[in-house]
Amino acid sequence: MSGSEKRSEVAVVTGAAQGIGRAICEVMARTGYAVCGLDRAFTDNNEEWEVRLTRFGARDAAAFPFDLNKIETHSETVSRIAERFGAVDILINNAGIGSPKRGDMLDLTPENYDATLGVNLRGTFFLTQAAARWMLNNGAKNGVNRSIVFVSSAGAEIASLERAEYCISKAALPMLTKLFALRMSAAGVNVFEVRPGIVRTAMTSAVAAKYDVAISEGIVPAGRWAEPDDIADAINALVSGAFRFATGSHVFIDGGLSIQRL
Repeated sequence: MSGSEKRSEVAVVTGAAQGIGRAICEVMARTGYAVCGLDRAFTDNNEEWEVRLTRFGARDAAAFPFDLNKIETHSETVSRIAERFGAVDILINNAGIGSPKRGDMLDLTPENYDATLGVNLRGTFFLTQAAARWMLNNGAKNGVNRSIVFVSSAGAEIASLERAEYCISKAALPMLTKLFALRMSAAGVNVFEVRPGIVRTAMTSAVAAKYDVAISEGIVPAGRWAEPDDIADAINALVSGAFRFATGSHVFIDGGLSIQRL
């Protein structure tokens, strides 16, 4: 694809206002996709965000206010995206929250457990369900690669006692990946899971000093934080069609954090 060409796919990214989600939108804009960002931080007027992505190279761009917790709005939101852009080809489930309060798992409250799983698992499942239904009811145009991506975490496999609810919510996403891969494969929709490691974002800013020390002591073999672009570039490659026979697969983007060592 030359720099003057535009991708024909419409990509939907949740948690698009900051951090990894913002980086995903920017990388996909540079690749020429039409990009729809969803985030509860957005308002009904997001012209600055939309103009910025268009300047990066997006074929089209729009940002919608959206709350994953409000599952009653999911089908309507998918329909609104399809009406605005003409299709829903790629869904990148990036939105998520960390543990509301880190601490001993024996002190974890039902409220914090429910809040974390409500966004990271329940909301993600039902938005994906709504998008998958739309995809199955509306065939892909010729040459379009359709994909669903779950952004989970190295915490899907690596236990962290001080944020049990977060790890539980992320550990369920590998199964969501497998289930949706099986359900959507006949329709040519590839499903992937990406597991970031220690990423420099607002979510990790409160514990940055702790992670700085851990990284300096070798917890990440690559010797540095992951940056949002590291995750975004990997997702951009997955949805490009280059991995079209790898549905149901996961990839760690963690600098070797998850590798077991003696």
